[in-house]
Amino acid sequence: MDLADRLATVTTLFEAHRKAPFPRRWRGTDVAAVDTVMLDENSSGCISTWLQRQGLLDDRRWNILAECEQQLIRVIPELDAYGREYYQRLLDMTVLVLEADSP
Repeated sequence: MDLADRLATVTTLFEAHRKAPFPRRWRGTDVAAVDTVMLDENSSGCISTWLQRQGLLDDRRWNILAECEQQLIRVIPELDAYGREYYQRLLDMTVLVLEADSP
């Protein structure tokens, strides 16, 4: 997937993510020792920056997003169906960004 396709895919996923309600059951709670609110905020913030910069991410944000990827992998299996869908979309975007922009 080239950068233009990756940007288009992440843009579409990000718009869907922004419109999706936060999973109520997990609002403000820890799952697998992860703060799900901060996980969403940190991942979304890095992804938004990557989109605004047209596929560029500084090393600090890349490292934050790489840590979020590991947390998402741990959290997703413990969520209900909606939570899994919500956080899987975040993981999908995270992977697309990380694979495009290695430090």
